[in-house]
Amino acid sequence: MKFAPLAAFLAGIALSAAPAFAHDDAQLDKAKTPNGGQLRQAGPYHYELVTARDGTDAKESPVVVYVTDDGGKKVSTAGASGTATVLSGKAKATAALAPDGDNRMSGVAKYASTPDMKVVVSITLSGKQPEQARFTPLSIAKGAPAGQKR
Repeated sequence: MKFAPLAAFLAGIALSAAPAFAHDDAQLDKAKTPNGGQLRQAGPYHYELVTARDGTDAKESPVVVYVTDDGGKKVSTAGASGTATVLSGKAKATAALAPDGDNRMSGVAKYASTPDMKVVVSITLSGKQPEQARFTPLSIAKGAPAGQKR
């Protein structure tokens, strides 16, 4: 019985911490992002996707993904590989993503920046399993928090 208070205390901590690790898309869409992109959970990581927002004509445009841990700390992308598949209207384009700085992956694809655009990002960090996230980067533009570029 000496351990009952300690067990109750530890169980309380574990249960109160659980919601902090649960990030759904609606919650992530409300988060202010450092690069003005859309944030998604990808396994133990957060991916922030930044795409062009400059029109409905398909053209070669950048696709950039920033990788952080659950606490917002940069995760190195050295040795990583990835792809971003962009679905815009009836068109589909794929960008090969390569490391481009500390925690950044980037590539180029020919796509139109339309409100219905969807992007599927898959990144394999060096020595890790692939992680994937799905984005709708322009669908929340009108509801972005003040001061956030969307």
